[in-house]
Amino acid sequence: MTDHQHAATGPEPVPGPEGATAVTPEPESGRFRRDRRHQMLGGVCAGLGRQCDMDPVIFRITLAVLSATGGIGLIFYGFAWLFVPYEDEEENEIRKLLTGRVDGHTLTAVLFALVGCGVFLTMLSNDGVLSFAVILSLLLAGAGYWSRRRGAVPSTDHIAAQAVADAPPEPQAPPAPSAYPSWWRDPIVKDGTHVGGTGYLWGPRDSRDTDIAAAVDAALGTHSGARGSVYATRPRPPQPRGPRGIGGWVFLFALLAAGLGTGLTWETHPLGTSLQTGLACALAVFGIGVAVSAFLGRTGAGSVVLAVVTAGLLAGSAAVPKDIGTDWARTTWEPTSVAQIRPAYDLGTGEGVLNLSAIRVPEDRTVSTRAEVGLGRILVTVPRDVTVKLSIDVGVGDIQLPGDKQKDVDVAPGKHKEVTLQPPAGAEVAGTLRLELHVGAGQAEVRRAAS
Repeated sequence: MTDHQHAATGPEPVPGPEGATAVTPEPESGRFRRDRRHQMLGGVCAGLGRQCDMDPVIFRITLAVLSATGGIGLIFYGFAWLFVPYEDEEENEIRKLLTGRVDGHTLTAVLFALVGCGVFLTMLSNDGVLSFAVILSLLLAGAGYWSRRRGAVPSTDHIAAQAVADAPPEPQAPPAPSAYPSWWRDPIVKDGTHVGGTGYLWGPRDSRDTDIAAAVDAALGTHSGARGSVYATRPRPPQPRGPRGIGGWVFLFALLAAGLGTGLTWETHPLGTSLQTGLACALAVFGIGVAVSAFLGRTGAGSVVLAVVTAGLLAGSAAVPKDIGTDWARTTWEPTSVAQIRPAYDLGTGEGVLNLSAIRVPEDRTVSTRAEVGLGRILVTVPRDVTVKLSIDVGVGDIQLPGDKQKDVDVAPGKHKEVTLQPPAGAEVAGTLRLELHVGAGQAEVRRAAS
């Protein structure tokens, strides 16, 4: 056969067992492709794991964390799903979309990309979350590059390969027992006849018949050797223990890291920043633990679930208002004249009491002030004879006005009220008090002084 004919016939068949032939597989191109066989959703993480020679669980957890802390994970997964085809295809999802062949997979990929872009745009003002997402992305990229370089195949030494090919075959142990006839049950000699022995002193554990020919051929002595001397039972070697799970230690260290990070920032930073620091430390420990356990071959599902929950809590803590502090205090303000009224009264966390009952507002004058509490309760007592124009905003909580029952508590998100409280009948003529109340989470209450 000529060289041209040999090249046209494709890969040369390789003899297989029992006369069967197998085709030599073509070498992989090394391009990143999605994995269809081990996919959980779109096959992106499975393809990354095969490309970088890493456990796909590492990519799934990291992308889930990046999705919750800035939307970068959703953006990457969505666009990779759209632009990267499967390993056995050449057409990607975006090409199917442009040609009008739209299915559920394509729409899901587009949804991932759009939701990720929306989450990313909402987090642009949060530098801490974006910095964490960028650092985690760089760490994941570095780990993938290192793992791929570690698993690179070294250059082939042709002289050593030829020496190995020319070497005689090494002696091998008898095959494992099976349900089919084999060498120790039906031994065959050159002429095709069967004899009673195999010539081996040991065999599979399910063979219990005395092998006389083997004993004679091996020159063990006389023919009357005991059965137990020929087939001496060997103790079963101890089974090697697999790598131990480290989920308990990972959870313990994550708790310690969360407590340490929160404790170090509790006194000097707002509540949201303190919680973000502690949860970020715990999430970092979970990520390291899952990565280590994945390399050891033991990735616990509990650690994966806890890492995802911690990522969700971290994303929620990013929404905590910056004016909510960590010290709970009761503060009272009691101005006795109009001149002593401040333009604003602020309290991070706790209960603020603004007592304006001693104020006398002239008839032709309007006084304005504002009170704000991040987390807690604000109680304002207004003079009996003034007209009060209220503007109250409560993020999550309740609003109590004069005339409402104390037990009638209605907690709801996004409460807003603008009302005007007229003085009771028979009261002296007085001016107007403009009052703005803002509560992040808690209760805002307004009372009118008895006299």
